[in-house]
Amino acid sequence: MLNIDDFIKRLEILLDYYSISASVFADKLGVQRSGLSHLMSGRNKPSLDFVMKITESFPDVDLYWLLNGTGDFPKKEGAAQIISQPVVQPDPAPAQPIAEPVEVIQDLFSVATEVPQQATENKKQNEMIEKIIIAPGDIERIVVFYKNGIFKNYNPEN
Repeated sequence: MLNIDDFIKRLEILLDYYSISASVFADKLGVQRSGLSHLMSGRNKPSLDFVMKITESFPDVDLYWLLNGTGDFPKKEGAAQIISQPVVQPDPAPAQPIAEPVEVIQDLFSVATEVPQQATENKKQNEMIEKIIIAPGDIERIVVFYKNGIFKNYNPEN
């Protein structure tokens, strides 16, 4: 469990170490100054996002030191080197090629194989819409409504 008073003391140590004010600290983290003020006064508890912003903005801050008071501040060089060592990944290439063909499973984002059928259906729908639009004498009237409550009524001229 996080002891808020100890967390606030560690934040004050952090501010003293970097010789910055609380407002500069809040600006560097990208948090509101009032939020930091409420946190420093003990009114609010720190969120995970806030703690992660501290560890990202100030790489010398150890997460365990910030939360629990264990570990060192600033981080020791040996600890940083252990973490920054590259991880060796095994070779992802299989030893033998796959002999059987792989079945392709279609999902929502894959292209459908029945595109010609869909194209003919769309063409039929477009033709029907054109017939409806072009058919003369079928329109009785057109009414346009405006946002201010006014409307205009248009009748076709014969």
